[in-house]
Amino acid sequence: MQMLLKAKNLSKSYDKLKVLKDVSLEVNQGEIISIVGPSGAGKSTLLHIIGTLDCADSGSLSIADMDIAAMKEKELPTFRNKNIGFIFQFHHLLPEFTALENICIPAFIAKKSSKETEARAKQLLELLKLGARMHHKPSEMSGGEQQRVAVARALMNNPQLILADEPSGNLDTEKAKALHELFFELRKDFNQTFIIVTHNEELADMADRKIVMKNGVIV
Repeated sequence: MQMLLKAKNLSKSYDKLKVLKDVSLEVNQGEIISIVGPSGAGKSTLLHIIGTLDCADSGSLSIADMDIAAMKEKELPTFRNKNIGFIFQFHHLLPEFTALENICIPAFIAKKSSKETEARAKQLLELLKLGARMHHKPSEMSGGEQQRVAVARALMNNPQLILADEPSGNLDTEKAKALHELFFELRKDFNQTFIIVTHNEELADMADRKIVMKNGVIV
């Protein structure tokens, strides 16, 4: 198995509060990892650092053989756009755009051609059973459909790593189960790696590995 991510001794403080304390983690390509623990355990902070949305005060992080700390600040957005997909608890879709247009955004940022981008977005919509919702705006879709559009957007540039922060937190039990099963189908089809922060015990137990955090450390 090829290692995709290696984090070593990551620490992070906000003011005098130490949120992460020497956290180390290795993740292989194609693994699905769940991270659980009480609120304030440092789960989301760890996810944001892995996603290059925040930086650690100390420690090292490499993703796809790239040393994140050694990258220039202006290089990070391009790296993130190409290699990492994000799914949050709230879908963060742009209300004035259709499902198709929302999904296309990461590819347009990566300066891919309109023709290639639209073809890929339509393919993802069909894959996620959203073909009939292509030209609908978020307000015209259910919560589960909106979240699947957000998943399609995360997959748009075919990133190696998908980071999900409470992805089913706003969904009812049935829709949450469908979303969880979708992650495993995507892994099977595309060998994508998922790191999922969740309070949903069922999803956490489905993962290849469950990591428990408490007070800023992995226990």
